[in-house]
Amino acid sequence: MAETEKPLLIKRYASRRLYNTETSDYVTLDDIASFIRDGREVQIVDLKTGDDLTRQYLLQIIAEHESRGENMLPVNVLNDLVRSYTNQASSVVPQFLAQSFEMLREGQSKMMENMTTINPVNPLAALQAQQEAFLKAMSGGIGNWPGNTSPAEEDAGASSNSENLDDIKKQLAELQAKLSKLS
Repeated sequence: MAETEKPLLIKRYASRRLYNTETSDYVTLDDIASFIRDGREVQIVDLKTGDDLTRQYLLQIIAEHESRGENMLPVNVLNDLVRSYTNQASSVVPQFLAQSFEMLREGQSKMMENMTTINPVNPLAALQAQQEAFLKAMSGGIGNWPGNTSPAEEDAGASSNSENLDDIKKQLAELQAKLSKLS
């Protein structure tokens, strides 16, 4: 999306119908999801009050995908999000999520650029290296993540850290596969 391009304005009428102001027709949540997948920013406003309803509708789109079995968000992540609304972490969660997704987008871009140079004998090695770089970047400044412990702590918790790292790698690989399918 170009920096100067404005978000697509969608107006919600009192009947709860959604109106695309560019094409002068009514749209559905699936249409809005399609606009977003195509790289278009959207803004949904209530026609009568002028309230911005974008967040509410984006959450509804995510909830519908999850209810159809397109489970991208693991239950433990959903639990952590709910917890973050009731504790002091709520102030850092939005920034953390935004940075995480930005890193994921950058990683995907680099992965696509590197696909031409991946070793055809072992293409998973390049993906694993990118996952490790992502995990290393994500673990910066977070207490007990692998790599942020002293040598004594690493020896004591090496097996549990290895299992945790393997679980994280598996979850990240699953997320990358799902994102690849969406692209």
